[in-house]
Amino acid sequence: MIFILLFSSLLYWSPESTVGYSPIDSNAAGYEWWDQWLKKNVSATGEVNYKNMKPELGTLRSFTAGLGKSEPAVTATKNEQLAYWINLYNAATIQLVLEHYPLKSIRDIANGKPWDDAFISVGEKKYALNNIENDVLRKKFTDPRIHFAINCASKSCPKLLNGAYLPDKLDVQLNSMTKLFINDASKNKITATQIDISEIFNWYQKDFIQKGSVINFLNEWSATRISATASIHYLNYDWSLNEAP
Repeated sequence: MIFILLFSSLLYWSPESTVGYSPIDSNAAGYEWWDQWLKKNVSATGEVNYKNMKPELGTLRSFTAGLGKSEPAVTATKNEQLAYWINLYNAATIQLVLEHYPLKSIRDIANGKPWDDAFISVGEKKYALNNIENDVLRKKFTDPRIHFAINCASKSCPKLLNGAYLPDKLDVQLNSMTKLFINDASKNKITATQIDISEIFNWYQKDFIQKGSVINFLNEWSATRISATASIHYLNYDWSLNEAP
């Protein structure tokens, strides 16, 4: 019951009302503002209007701080926990970019290692983006679809969803983003006998071979059936900012 009440407040809180926000307000977190903000500033193709977002950096900081004080209870459902960590990762990534904007690439931050900076507070702990990805999302949930939901603010990344990830819609959202990324010819070039695919499948190969091979995973989602003997090449990763023109 405690978590139900917390999650209800999480859905309807608006950080725009948190002038003088205090991190002690542990229940003051929500997805409604985040969902609407993304819809306003992220195109259907995942291009982000950082210029328009920049004046609202303070509001975004309040939102991420609020999330950090509202980690789901251990009794929360898997989808409630997973949606929380995905939204937190994406919000923190945008916050990091905006704190250094304008810039050409997220790798212009922290000597090319922005993912190692432990600037995200969750309860009494400090997390880097790498901690959330590797120690929480990958280790705890072992769901390869998360790679197509978290966004690294770069052109070769899976696109940023222009809306919040929500527990009751999460499986549909993850399935949609996975299928979209794999069949996006700008990210992966797939034929029956040769695949030129994202470096994501190389960097995190362990996550994609749970059913035998990367090709087996791709065939669950690809519009083109790939031969088990197809040759595999990995495309160069474009770290340019995923910014709206």
